[in-house]
Amino acid sequence: MRFQTYDAVVIGGGFYGSVVGRELRRYFDRVLILEQEKDLMQRASYVNQARVHQGYHYPRSILTSLRSRLNFTRFVDEYGGAVVSEFEKYYAIARTFSKVNARQFKQFCDRIGAPVGPAPSRVKALLNPFHIEETFTVLEYAFNSAKLKDLIKAQLVANDVEFQLRSSLETARPAGRSLRLTVEHEGATDTIEARYVFNCSYSHINGVLWRSGLPLIPMKHEFAEMALIDVKEPLKGMGITIMDGPFFATMPFPDRNLHSLHHVRYTPHHSWLDTRDGGYLDARKHFASHRPASHYEHMIKDGIRYIPSLADARYVESLWEIKTVLPRSEVDDSRPILFRPVDDVPNIICILGGKIDNVFDIQSYIGEFLGAEGAAR
Repeated sequence: MRFQTYDAVVIGGGFYGSVVGRELRRYFDRVLILEQEKDLMQRASYVNQARVHQGYHYPRSILTSLRSRLNFTRFVDEYGGAVVSEFEKYYAIARTFSKVNARQFKQFCDRIGAPVGPAPSRVKALLNPFHIEETFTVLEYAFNSAKLKDLIKAQLVANDVEFQLRSSLETARPAGRSLRLTVEHEGATDTIEARYVFNCSYSHINGVLWRSGLPLIPMKHEFAEMALIDVKEPLKGMGITIMDGPFFATMPFPDRNLHSLHHVRYTPHHSWLDTRDGGYLDARKHFASHRPASHYEHMIKDGIRYIPSLADARYVESLWEIKTVLPRSEVDDSRPILFRPVDDVPNIICILGGKIDNVFDIQSYIGEFLGAEGAAR
């Protein structure tokens, strides 16, 4: 057993946890990131549509869309080496079951200042006019998760942030003014003492709280499937999102030179809630022991109704992950950031980010919190 001391420990080495760790070095000398996988950014930071949002996706949440607009340029500037912009991007509005019509979507884009215009006729010809009211050209990018990981790693090394892989936090308990952490690392148990713990473990946030006997945060989890497909020209150079309801998107997935296929109805296989009164299912164990039958056939059959040339796509594989949101996001499709000190143990802070590009908002949250705490080197 090893015993170590740190000023701050970050749980979870995804994109959010890594950026939080880097930011904490502005305030502390010794910062450690604990990641249970064999490398950083292997779970939710990898298994997603790799979309750099510019607000189009959230016509029912002005706040989320405006934050995406503001953060889009900053993300492209800071992580440009991982950004992929060499493809065409379109949003198509469904004729039925959409929560917005074409006129409303155009007004929404104008309102938030997002570039939008009519799609060219060659693109409109690819979509079924019986199901699509209108198609718009937009400005939206993707990111290469492997390149983004390399950029983040370089930043951590440059800022002397330590990260320990194949490590999971089992418990965190108060020890005077500090915290005593029990960490499982490659079959051994380590003990760490830290002034602060920043819990950025996404779907496992409540797992840390549960094992430590702390109150849970209400969250909704979905066991999600994202299909990877090889599309043919002319879809190969495009990303198309069908809005705004039980529809789908096919986006370039740069790390594999494929396209992702994500369907609002068929990507989630089942869901459950963590509740304050003790309702809890261990997402880590559930993910490790469960793998349902693929919904790909349902995804592609529905996709072909809107984009007939998807019939030529070749299925490669499905990526699986637990997707986690705050319950209120189910109402307005918002993606707010959760930044919450734990009741009675305020030096454990839980952080949940809704989208990869709103990570910049975290910096102000951390600064305000540590300033109020009077924390310093």
